Amino acid sequence: MPLTGTKPTSQAFIGLGSNLENPIFQIRRAILLLSELTDSRLLAQSSLYRSAPLGTPLDQPDFINAVAHIETALRPHALLRALLEIEQRCGRIRTYPNAPRTLDLDLLLYDALQCQEEGLTLPHPRMHERAFVLQPLMEIEQNCIIPGHGPVAALLTAYTAQRLERISTS
Repeated sequence: MPLTGTKPTSQAFIGLGSNLENPIFQIRRAILLLSELTDSRLLAQSSLYRSAPLGTPLDQPDFINAVAHIETALRPHALLRALLEIEQRCGRIRTYPNAPRTLDLDLLLYDALQCQEEGLTLPHPRMHERAFVLQPLMEIEQNCIIPGHGPVAALLTAYTAQRLERISTS
């Protein structure tokens, strides 16, 4: 459902990633589902980027990543639940940490909120260390600041060695 204008809204940024079952399709489908979120409106989406896996295991397919910007009346925990539901609808199975996945949706930023609660940490942990988050985030919000870490543009300069390729999907 679209925003009705009667509830206060917040700005949220969502990281999208996939490396299984046609990742470009998975990201496009997830963006469509984000545009249909209750009490929310999709404001922007980045280009798609190909990145090598980080952490372990490294012997898995490359990821396709993007970032979406939404305006939402959903509170942080409700938005996170909605993101997890989209993951499940798209076939996400959580087998072990950093496993290959059909879809990963991360709540990166929610206004300037900083919190560390059970099941929710904002800003998303380690987002400030990942070029596959920083580059698409900067593409759609050039002056973005990650609370507690600083401007995205400055943070990105430290991670130029991470392989990241903007891809054409036409």
